[in-house]
Amino acid sequence: MGSERESTDVVILGAGPAGLVLGNLLLRSGIDCVVLERAGEEHIRNRARAGFLAAHTVRVLRRHGLDEGLRKRGREHGTCEFRTEDGRFRLDYRRLGRGEPHTVYPQHELVADLLVSYVGAGGRIRFDTEAVEVGGFDGDRPWVTTKAADGGVERWRARYVAACDGRHGAGRRSLPSGVGRRHRHDHKVSWLGLLAEAPPSLDAVGYATHPRGFAGHMARSADVTRYYLQCTRGASVDAWGEEQIWDELELRMRSADYGPLRRGRILQRTLVDLESDVLDPLRYGSLFLVGDAAGLISPTAAKGANLAVLGAELLGTALSDELHRGDPGPLARYSARCLAHIWRAQDFSHWMIGLLHGSPPFQEGMRRSRMRALQTSRTQQDWFAEHYVGV
Repeated sequence: MGSERESTDVVILGAGPAGLVLGNLLLRSGIDCVVLERAGEEHIRNRARAGFLAAHTVRVLRRHGLDEGLRKRGREHGTCEFRTEDGRFRLDYRRLGRGEPHTVYPQHELVADLLVSYVGAGGRIRFDTEAVEVGGFDGDRPWVTTKAADGGVERWRARYVAACDGRHGAGRRSLPSGVGRRHRHDHKVSWLGLLAEAPPSLDAVGYATHPRGFAGHMARSADVTRYYLQCTRGASVDAWGEEQIWDELELRMRSADYGPLRRGRILQRTLVDLESDVLDPLRYGSLFLVGDAAGLISPTAAKGANLAVLGAELLGTALSDELHRGDPGPLARYSARCLAHIWRAQDFSHWMIGLLHGSPPFQEGMRRSRMRALQTSRTQQDWFAEHYVGV
């Protein structure tokens, strides 16, 4: 089994936005914790992820003094452009619904900020440390077995374990068969995700529908842009050359009508199968699930990191109430509160998938109807704005 250590009040699995926000909040309330991360520090500082932060996420970071980098380098964004067979139209969603923008801030920069804050406050973190199994969470001293890069095995003990380690992490894997309800849905849509070393070609988020499939444009920085291309399920990530990718993006985004794209080197390619996955409940004794471990959501509406930060604040506050004030109520309500937000986000994400993808023919008719309503109905536009930015 290797060495065993009586370690801390809370063991946090995963050093993504959920784990690091939670770690920072616990430290600031005087709760001892440790973060266990299977990847190396360089990897988590540089792995490219989404960069759209909702207004509520920005408020959470500001409320806890975790927004310094965001204030300096984040850029507010409040416009969508839709390109369809019927033309194009724009929505300035900052002036609709609740009147709130997104903030564009690459997730790896947010993670780096959170890491600096956490370590600077004396927080403990173990990189290259894979959580293999969580056990004892039906008692009062759960344990986490870990394996280091050199093969060394340790067992950590705590009062609580927060699984922020994703859908396939040790937190979920350690749940006994038949415990809880797993809600899964495959949307039967796949995207080729692209990170291009190229300035944004639009001053808006671009959503294009085309008989050949969806294409998307999302700014990340002044020099890097995220693109998406709908592709065949199971396609090879290297099936298309760079010129073919750019030609396909130009075609689907109707560049012949609205102007060429700024091309550049493709830095990263990933295949994304649009799936939804929710676990219910999110608490099993002293084990809590947060972020992608709690629910996987499709990237159509950029909700993943925002739900992770929201869940981390809810859990951090609830743990403080329990450990400092002896009030177990917020911990008892954590799962239900998070799931209400998760299901609302899933609902909107599902609606967005229907808005942007139109096969077979019945779905195509529904897609065109939704798009026309979004273009012409102020009520529909306000609904879209509230759900697009909100979590």
